[in-house]
Amino acid sequence: MKTLLVFFVWCALFVLSWPVAVLALVLAPVVWLITLPLRLVGIAFEGVFTLLRAIVLLPARLLGQRP
Repeated sequence: MKTLLVFFVWCALFVLSWPVAVLALVLAPVVWLITLPLRLVGIAFEGVFTLLRAIVLLPARLLGQRP
């Protein structure tokens, strides 16, 4: 559904200003490549925080309580 919405927005942009639409089409992969390391860092931090949460809640789970 998101892809269809992006496509319709791009079509509207193409009708309004085709040079800007073509520029957006060319720059989209570049922006994705620039933000990829930030996404990977976010995934790593999420894993670290999940591990810390599991370690902190381990005594409660061992005693039979639900978090």
